Amino acid sequence: MKMKKMDYQNVKGTQDYLPEAEGIRREVRRTLEDVFIQYGCKPLETPILNYTDLLASKYAGGDEILEEMYTLTDRGERDLALRYDLTIPFAKVAAMNPTIPMPFKRYEIGKVFRDGPIKAGRFREFTQCDVDIVGVDSQVAEAELMMMAVDAFGKLGLNITIQFNNRKLLAGMLEIFGVETDQVNQAVLILDKLEKIGAGAVLSELGDLHLSDATKQLIQQFLSDQDNSRLSYFESYADQNGQIRQGLEELKELTSYLDYLDISEQCVFNPFLARGLEIYTGSIYEIFLTDRSITSSIGSGGRYDHAIGGLLGTNEPVSTVGISFGLDVIYAAISASKEQVNLTSAVDYYVIPLGTRKEALRVANDLRRKGYTVELEMSNRKLGKLLDKANKEKVRNVIIIGEEEIKKKQIRVKNMETGEETLWDMENLQSEKGGTNK
Repeated sequence: MKMKKMDYQNVKGTQDYLPEAEGIRREVRRTLEDVFIQYGCKPLETPILNYTDLLASKYAGGDEILEEMYTLTDRGERDLALRYDLTIPFAKVAAMNPTIPMPFKRYEIGKVFRDGPIKAGRFREFTQCDVDIVGVDSQVAEAELMMMAVDAFGKLGLNITIQFNNRKLLAGMLEIFGVETDQVNQAVLILDKLEKIGAGAVLSELGDLHLSDATKQLIQQFLSDQDNSRLSYFESYADQNGQIRQGLEELKELTSYLDYLDISEQCVFNPFLARGLEIYTGSIYEIFLTDRSITSSIGSGGRYDHAIGGLLGTNEPVSTVGISFGLDVIYAAISASKEQVNLTSAVDYYVIPLGTRKEALRVANDLRRKGYTVELEMSNRKLGKLLDKANKEKVRNVIIIGEEEIKKKQIRVKNMETGEETLWDMENLQSEKGGTNK
């Protein structure tokens, strides 16, 4: 009976990364992790599986993200969900461990899952790289995270622009314009789409909230005013609304740090930036490629002071601010970049046996014990093809071990960059490093 061939394919929105691609992703991950550590962040790991109640909490992502949450049940018929970000699991850790010394700065790199739309650089299973700080009221926390983003992307060779705003400022302006309190959040999320869909479409969507004509006219003026990108524009409104006053004070403090750090050119105030999540309470920011070769943001974050207190049931604000980088979208940006990413092989020595497998295995083992990275060739392919492979993969040194070398008890080491060859004594290899050409 003939077996039916299986039609294997990946689940939609997921992807395999073969060694060349994964090599670049690991390099990005290592670079980010090195920067996080350099900024004094401590590592943390949280479970992918969580109780649905936690992830669906009103202090979590909000309705828009809950629509994309993967839910399941276990054998005990408990309602579980896959985490859709690393923020709420972190807030849970902070709530469960009240004795953690403050301020607490942590980083976590891990997979998250969202059953959402798929586009360039956006998948349903993806990796986030997060840093969060608990216990700092000052905007110095936001400034440090934005500086960290500039540093990280500088090391990755990507030119970025960070747009920033404050949710209090935006919410306060809408209140002044006459938007009802219970509709402010909805209106904020519609304004957040301004860059994507344009002013006309935003005003049309706002119309669905049944706002008064006077309110719609005030919002239209706000959208089209040339001065709205200056903080001074909001001064006249600050006396009329406490949220605007507070938001403006926080933005002034933040911009003073950005100016002092000399990164104000890369950090641009956008009065309509809102971030799609209801969790945010103050400063917010999104990171974009300056050339917009990928339109999605490649990082984002903000202040969310109500999450931890909400999860604890105290509703006391706990100062919390975070930033998140999307590994997959960063990889897509690097792959799409005109500059080729040149990854030097991690292999120090590539050992090729010519009918000398036992001896080659021994040499590879001796070199590994000395701390070198060694690849042992295990096929019977011709030498020419193996040397082509070594060149293509940018291997530093090749060791060829044939019958002649065994008779003379020597091995030939070829530096693939210079073409220089060195002879090593096999008997001394166990105790000596030999003349390496690393």
